Amino acid sequence: MKIGLFFGTFNPVHIGHMVIANYMVEYTDLEQIWMVVTPQNPFKQKESMLKDYDRLHLVRLAIGDDNRIKGSDAEFGLPQPNYTSTTLAYLKEKYPENDFALIMGADNLNHFHKWKNHEIILENHDLYVYPRLDANEGGEFRKHYKVNYVDAPVMKVSSSFIRKALTEGKNVNYYMPTNVAKYVEEMNLYR
Repeated sequence: MKIGLFFGTFNPVHIGHMVIANYMVEYTDLEQIWMVVTPQNPFKQKESMLKDYDRLHLVRLAIGDDNRIKGSDAEFGLPQPNYTSTTLAYLKEKYPENDFALIMGADNLNHFHKWKNHEIILENHDLYVYPRLDANEGGEFRKHYKVNYVDAPVMKVSSSFIRKALTEGKNVNYYMPTNVAKYVEEMNLYR
């Protein structure tokens, strides 16, 4: 199975994340999307960062019963700080029958040359790149045969905007999937 790995802190997961995940599974050859929740970096504690399993729970609430998308804790047991190349090696060893690809915004592709073992990643994995506001076309990797540009919708919504709005007492229910917004409100998160 060809699986797209969509990494993020998802703090919190919002409609922009879900639109990208849905678009990738509907309009590319990716058969399943794993939303890989990136653990909190112990060296960069942030009061606004929910615990790993709380963010994973929100991702799973957002996905609901859509079996084409799944929330993944694959990085939770790996040494920190974690690198994408380490996660890919771990997943390939654990699930050798699957073909893993990376999903990333164009802004990340611009800095891909700075990633640890980026050459090995690019040699062994396809990259699916979605557009981001104010991001150019990927620099030196723009025309690499493993880079697939996907014309996914561009949404100007961010987790930091949602967190800030919540601390200000704003209603941000339409920025998050309904189950997520309800849970965030019931548990008084980010306030």
